[in-house]
Amino acid sequence: MKHTAQQTLAINSPETYWQEQAELVAWYKKPQTILSTNNDSWHEWFADGELNSCYLALDYHVEQGRGAQTALIYDSPVTGKKQKFSYSELTSLVAKFADVLRAQDVNKGDRVLIYMPMIPQAAIAMLACARLGAIHSVVFGGFAANELAVRINDAEPKVIVAASCGIEIAKVIPYKPLIDEAIEIAVHQPKNCIIFQREEVQASLMQNRDLDWQEQIDVAVEIPPVPVKSTDPLYILYTSGTTGKPKGVVRDNGGHAVAMLYSMKNIYGMQPGDTFWAASDVGWVVGHSYIIYGTLMAGCTTIMYEGKPIRTPDAGAFWRVCAEYKVNALFTAPTAFRAIGKEDPHGDFLKDYDLSSLKRLYLAGERLDPATYHWLKEKTQLPVIDHWWQTETGWAIASTPLDDGCGNMIPTKAGSAGFPVAGFNVEILNASGQQVPAGKQGSVAIKLPLPPGCLATIYRDPERLTSGYLSTYPGYYMSGDGGYIDEEGYLFIMGRIDDVINVAGHRLSTGEMEEVLSAHPAVAECAVVGINDSLKGQVPLGLVVIKNGVNTSDEDLISELKQSIRNDIGAIASLKKLLIIDRLPKTRSGKILRKTLRQMIDGQEIEIPSTIEDSQVITELSSTLLNINKA
Repeated sequence: MKHTAQQTLAINSPETYWQEQAELVAWYKKPQTILSTNNDSWHEWFADGELNSCYLALDYHVEQGRGAQTALIYDSPVTGKKQKFSYSELTSLVAKFADVLRAQDVNKGDRVLIYMPMIPQAAIAMLACARLGAIHSVVFGGFAANELAVRINDAEPKVIVAASCGIEIAKVIPYKPLIDEAIEIAVHQPKNCIIFQREEVQASLMQNRDLDWQEQIDVAVEIPPVPVKSTDPLYILYTSGTTGKPKGVVRDNGGHAVAMLYSMKNIYGMQPGDTFWAASDVGWVVGHSYIIYGTLMAGCTTIMYEGKPIRTPDAGAFWRVCAEYKVNALFTAPTAFRAIGKEDPHGDFLKDYDLSSLKRLYLAGERLDPATYHWLKEKTQLPVIDHWWQTETGWAIASTPLDDGCGNMIPTKAGSAGFPVAGFNVEILNASGQQVPAGKQGSVAIKLPLPPGCLATIYRDPERLTSGYLSTYPGYYMSGDGGYIDEEGYLFIMGRIDDVINVAGHRLSTGEMEEVLSAHPAVAECAVVGINDSLKGQVPLGLVVIKNGVNTSDEDLISELKQSIRNDIGAIASLKKLLIIDRLPKTRSGKILRKTLRQMIDGQEIEIPSTIEDSQVITELSSTLLNINKA
């Protein structure tokens, strides 16, 4: 597929293209300056425009007569609670909580740290910050106290907003002790903490510092949105797995609003009144973009789901939500469907639900392996769209378009993230910064300028934007991912560049090897990492989780998988070892902790990220992996 007229215009005349797309936004003051450069030599979008992101997400729709429409659905299988909020109801609650924050001296430009699970109050707090022009920084609920303290010191919030607890399946995690410990060890001291008390745990409040959410909102009044500049920050989001000094990605208001409205219409095909479910968490970028801002700005109904794809209560959980709320598009991570496929390999739960409203499935967060792609297509008979983006970009860099502009569907391709989205000029570069031919792997880079909605800076560290993303290839944003573009223009993301291993001088992609392993019908999910080897430099190690109900013996399966690698990639990729394990260590967003696996195998001190889903899995694997190199 060649560039469409839209893509060509967006690349060759970005100002013209994005000025037209900015018409999607109900600005307080329409921008005249479309693209400019700031004092840090970084580009800015719509610099002289004025708007308010909360107004766009809520008040605007009430004004348009959609006040009675459901804005937010809360579904919590872990507590048995369900709740719906209309646009009018949500606007009122947000306007009141903005007054609660204002009463604690939170004003435009002040930071508020939000430490909450997937409950409606998290959305209310985020939108209330936006209403005031304050900058929110959402930290995933349950982060360890030290990691929370690091973020408190970096963002220097005036107020912390938190819930008394979170719930992980059947485990209740009290948040208040973690907050108290974090504040005790932090250099910066927030003025107040506002605590939403959940029924499962009542937190004890500290006099003169802690305030009860409900008591404060009961005496609050509704206040109007505060106009902000397009370039004013909307939020800071610390990238997952951060160690040492945190990397706070800053998102602006104006470019972000344009990107959200553009993507909801052009990538996801959503119209006002549709139901869009991003099965993620508000602690991640997906939650910011498509649980809260994008979905509500587009006038859709969004879902906050406090549960898991399995065990709450079973592997039919996602299908139940889609059927119950007539979801039109579902967006989640591949790991969610790998977990569902492991528990329900034949898709039996699908048969229990009416999914006639569901039009498309979108996957992101990790590469969608072809085996999971084919399983989903076969079981759901729906378009399955893998698309690629990052915390830094805030929305999709690549996706398969809804159609070719003439109403014809564009086929998806297994293993591919589709085509670059309009405005993202993606190129594959070699070590010298030269473009490589079609089909050849290299570093995936984006030619500047980035389109609206991408990172505005790294909070209080603009030099890190340059050193981390811009210095490798001048004139390009360095994604950190490796991949290739095939002859038809489809982009394939094969994994992080540091997941390429060097075996006796041959550079091999662990993503390719994982693709071969996951293609076996017995494999639920897998990871391949490089082990240090005195002779070859590195050799690959395969870790495999098998589906429920598989009868093949471990020995036979290992033999088949090793042979598949030799057949498909070659003898040079021969696996030194292949282990069948119960589960892989992952972050809560579903990313496999490959770096941690490598550290365990090489006997290094393990850096366990604060985002890990279950630290017990590290303990279970440690001794097994440490002994591999000794074998």
